[in-house]
Amino acid sequence: MQLPNYKTYHLVKSEDLNHHGTLYAGRTAEWFVESGFVAAASLTKPENIVCLQIHGMHFSRPVKRGELIYFTSRIVLAGKTSLVAHISAKVQDQIVVEGFITFIHVDLEGNKIPHGVVINPQEPEDVALAERAKQLHS
Repeated sequence: MQLPNYKTYHLVKSEDLNHHGTLYAGRTAEWFVESGFVAAASLTKPENIVCLQIHGMHFSRPVKRGELIYFTSRIVLAGKTSLVAHISAKVQDQIVVEGFITFIHVDLEGNKIPHGVVINPQEPEDVALAERAKQLHS
């Protein structure tokens, strides 16, 4: 069974553009984290999730005003208190941004606490993503 994917969609508007007239990396980062958060929050309470680190957002091409971009996220690795999400963003089924984010499970005071989530990737794609995620922390 493949790990569940979560999708978020955004229409790129004028206010999302940089001085080159393409999607601003800061806005992309906002949407990137939002997408990863949706995947992490699907496994535990949203109020217990905080972003620890964006491990990279690799752009393969600029995104222009008027394009519909969608982010697909899933949790690919679970530590004792951490969850690592893989996020890819596509425009017309072409990947334009890809990377990983680590989230930490915390109590209401911000202290790390175990989440009890277990991820056992079975599909080759999931195994490969889990291996890539493990390399982020070594």
